[in-house]
Amino acid sequence: MSSTEELLARYGAAYRSLATLTSLVAAIAVVLSSTIVNVAIPAVMGAFGIDQVQAQWLSTGYLAAMTATMLLAAWADRALGQRLTMIGSLGLFAFGSILGGLAPNESILTLARVLQGASAGVVQPLAMLVIFNVFPADKRGAAMGIFGVGVVLAPALGPWVGGMLIDTFNWRAVFYLGVPFAAVGIALSMFFLPTRQKDQPVPRFDWLGIFLLSVFLIALLSALSNGQRLGWDSDPILLEFAISIVTAIAFVWWENRTEHPMLDLRLFANLPFLAGALVSFVLGAGLFGSTYLLPLAVQTIQGYTPTQAGLLLMPAGFILAVVFPLAGRLSDRLPAGVMISFGLLVFAYASYATAEFDVDTSFATLAFLTVLTRVGLGFVFPPLSVATLQVLPRTLVGQGSGTINFTRQLGGAFGVNLLAVALERRTAFHADALTALQTPDNPITAPYLGQVAQMLKATVIPSFDQAPASLWYLGQTIYLQARTIAFRDGFLITALVFVVALLPTWFLHRALRMQRGAES
Repeated sequence: MSSTEELLARYGAAYRSLATLTSLVAAIAVVLSSTIVNVAIPAVMGAFGIDQVQAQWLSTGYLAAMTATMLLAAWADRALGQRLTMIGSLGLFAFGSILGGLAPNESILTLARVLQGASAGVVQPLAMLVIFNVFPADKRGAAMGIFGVGVVLAPALGPWVGGMLIDTFNWRAVFYLGVPFAAVGIALSMFFLPTRQKDQPVPRFDWLGIFLLSVFLIALLSALSNGQRLGWDSDPILLEFAISIVTAIAFVWWENRTEHPMLDLRLFANLPFLAGALVSFVLGAGLFGSTYLLPLAVQTIQGYTPTQAGLLLMPAGFILAVVFPLAGRLSDRLPAGVMISFGLLVFAYASYATAEFDVDTSFATLAFLTVLTRVGLGFVFPPLSVATLQVLPRTLVGQGSGTINFTRQLGGAFGVNLLAVALERRTAFHADALTALQTPDNPITAPYLGQVAQMLKATVIPSFDQAPASLWYLGQTIYLQARTIAFRDGFLITALVFVVALLPTWFLHRALRMQRGAES
């Protein structure tokens, strides 16, 4: 009798709920930290005197480490067992959280985020695998819906909770929030997660694979983060791009050659799984990219406090608590392709509408549009998770779980980075375009400078400094307007990507329909 069967016999039908609760608490602990730091970035920049590119690594380092370790879950499950793996991962996460709260400089803080991300990369697919193993096929959709509440609700509520902690205490408090969840997750894992199968051979660990993947991610994400500042054709950036290309090719070659691959590339020979992985990539880019973009936009353009920025995502979190279980049950009855397409279109429309954002956009409008994006995500996640795993042979389900989470987190890492790059480039582009229009012949510029000069006369600024001060004020206005338009471009890019994701969704729907026809 396996350890899972022993636990089912001991706790009866309630064991499935207990295993789901354990997985959910563990997932909330690690996923909450993925976005909670976003609202703390301005405070961290001020505390350590770093720029936005350096501060961005608080998000990028976490996502890169999480992405690199996601493929370890299948190996750890067979080598250590679900119980020991979950306890060890949550322990590492708690250590990283405490280290982040005590960090004396930005280097230690980034290391703490990397440790958090590395543990989160193992916990998420492992939690998904636990649920998949304890539920029968016709109940997995509903179970994934409940699990999905934690996976998407936590990053939705994270900025709001983080904002409250920062405004009440300071930015360090956001790192301690995950520690109680990790402690509860460890306690539940000791009782409700199965141990390793004693008769199962211990697989060899793919050291070279994880090394090549880590170098690829670090080099590529570093190039994307620093390209705008150092120049895209500068020697360091070109070298990092070259390293990322070489290591990516070497990783694919090695995973095809080794007998014990960390990533079984046979998975992508399965058309439904390949299509689902592409959609999962877009899902991660949209979830993490939009959660990064919106709080930054309202704090930068509209002057929101961290708490106010986080409050924008709170209604969306509550809506998800309703949508996810509903979508999970529907995914057991409706075609996965139909539900995924509906969710993608809803998210794309909401992002397109958010592209009307400016300094006067109301809180209620932004909160409503954020709710729509999360409704869309709620209809994508459960059917996508179930469909991509059910098309795989039983022996590949563990690898499939880690891989589908890997592609989602890879999308998240690239989504945050590419949106940050697009934001900087489009800001510079629009600033140059607007500056070129500020001439004596412009019917708006001269009266505007006159109004600014009149306001400055009422201040203590000397008369000989008022003209330069007026020009400086004009420059700040141009930058603010350029930044606003750049944020609009970012939301439009997000909408376009979700529309493009309808193509792999169609392939997934078609392949699943053909598979059902062959089985009948």
